[in-house]
Amino acid sequence: MLPRPDVARLGIAYRRIPIMAIGRDVYLDTRLQLRKLEELPGPKPKLGSERGDDQVVERLLSIAATDGGVFRTAAALLPPTLPLLKDPAFQRDRADLMGAPFDPEALSHGRPEALRELLGVFELLETTLLADGRNWLLKTDGPGLADLEAVWPLHWMTIGMPPGHLPQDHFSPATFPKVYAWIRRFDAAVSEASAKLGKPKTLKGGEAARLVAQAPWHEAERPVDAADFVAAAVQGGIRKGDAVAVRPTDTGTSRTDTGALVSLDKDEVVFETSVEGGGSVRVHAPRHGFRVTRAKDGLPSGKL
Repeated sequence: MLPRPDVARLGIAYRRIPIMAIGRDVYLDTRLQLRKLEELPGPKPKLGSERGDDQVVERLLSIAATDGGVFRTAAALLPPTLPLLKDPAFQRDRADLMGAPFDPEALSHGRPEALRELLGVFELLETTLLADGRNWLLKTDGPGLADLEAVWPLHWMTIGMPPGHLPQDHFSPATFPKVYAWIRRFDAAVSEASAKLGKPKTLKGGEAARLVAQAPWHEAERPVDAADFVAAAVQGGIRKGDAVAVRPTDTGTSRTDTGALVSLDKDEVVFETSVEGGGSVRVHAPRHGFRVTRAKDGLPSGKL
C-alpha cells in the first residue's frame, strides 16, 4: 500500500512493485524487467527460448496473463472474508490503484463469472500444452520463461490462497491433474533455487537509494526517435531533455512520473529523475501499457 517512501526517494511516483535497479538504471513493470534480466551476460542459461515459434508462445502467454485478463480474473476471486479487504486504508489504496471505489462485497457478486473464466484457463492448459504429459510448457529441462509467464496467477490462486478457496469439485488435482502437477513442480523449483541462492541481503530504503544513485549507468544512452508516432504527434515534437510525463494506462493511472527525456523508441521510454539526497537515476518503462506526453508544467522545481 501507499505511501512507498523507498520508491519516492528515487524520484518515482509509480506505485506498482517490484521495481528493479541495475546500476543507476531503474526498470518499471515486470514484463520489461524480465526482458532486461534475460539480456544480462553471465554463465546461467536464459529462461527464454531462442526459437521463434517458442518466443511467440512466451509472448502470448504474457499477454494472456496481463492484458488478456487472467490476473484480473484471479484478483476478482480474492475471498471477501480476508481481513485485509475490510481495512479502510487498504480499500482507499485499492480505489487509488483501480481508479474507482473498492467494494469487497462486490467481489462476491462477480465470483461466478470469474470462476468460469478461470476454469477456462485451467481447461486450456490441461488439454493443450500439458496434454502430452510434459513437465514444462515448452518441453524444456526446467521451468522456462513460458512457464513463468503463465503460472504466477494460477500459483497465487491455488498455493497462495487458503485451502478451499476454489470449489474443490471443479479445481483440484483430480479435475486438472496435469495443471496442478505443473504448478507444484514450479513451486518446488522456486524453493530449490531459493535454497541454493541463500538469503538476500536486506537494505534500508535510504541506503538502497544512495547505492543506486552512486552506481554507474547500466545502459548506454540511446537517442530519441523523432519519427515515433507519439513524439511526432506532439506540437513541436518531443526531444531529448524535454520534460515528459509517463504513467501506466491500466491500473495506477493516477500516479504520473515526470522527468527529463533521455530516450524514446518503439520498446521503451527512458527519463531521468532526481534522487533524494542528490544524484539522479534513469527510469525505464515499456511503451506498451504506458502513456508518454509532454509535461504540462515542465520539470518540478529544482529537479535536474
